[in-house]
Amino acid sequence: MFDSTYWLFAIPGLILGMYAQFKLMGTYSRYSRVATARGVTGAQAARAILDSAGLRDMPVNEVGGHLTDHYDPMKKALFLSSENYRSHSVAAVGVAAHEAGHALQHKAAYAPLQFRMMMVPATRIANFAWIGILILGMVLGGAYFSKFLGIAIAIFAIITLFQIVTLPVEYDASRRAKAQLLGMGLINPQESGSVSKVLNAAALTYVAAMVASVMQLLRLISLARSRQ
Repeated sequence: MFDSTYWLFAIPGLILGMYAQFKLMGTYSRYSRVATARGVTGAQAARAILDSAGLRDMPVNEVGGHLTDHYDPMKKALFLSSENYRSHSVAAVGVAAHEAGHALQHKAAYAPLQFRMMMVPATRIANFAWIGILILGMVLGGAYFSKFLGIAIAIFAIITLFQIVTLPVEYDASRRAKAQLLGMGLINPQESGSVSKVLNAAALTYVAAMVASVMQLLRLISLARSRQ
């Protein structure tokens, strides 16, 4: 399992993942100290975008934690971390608008989001199942290992597909966010570039997760072929 080729597959994902986190933290920290000219908070920006789309009944809730912002399609509600809910910064407004962008996707029945939502239950199971099956195959050994490895590959492919589908969902949400912020005058054109930097840095973390997942899948496939 951990021969010399392991690192050939693991290192690219690890490096990109570390870079993505470093980029996100640096960019977010920088623009969290820059206030928007309009002075709206993240919560106010999200509320304005939702209201303009006819989603007046959708709540915008404050939650604890750092960058815990998300849209819950089951509850049909936005959740913004305290720092983004209350802050007037470019970073806060950009992140809040991005999450509102997911709500707009849901309302429009955006196909990639719909598909991603359908995959969530299977992906949650797959996240635990693939490694358990792989370990069981290692314990049993022999021909059983090859059989269980094949099953683990099939299960991990679900996780990889989920990561791939996530990319267009996230980039489209950012596109919608920037269009709404500019179109509604919540930010001025000069601030658009700063918002883009924040959202692009956040999107890079999803790219890193996808690359790591693809490389892990390729590693498992390579392992299976080496045992044939």
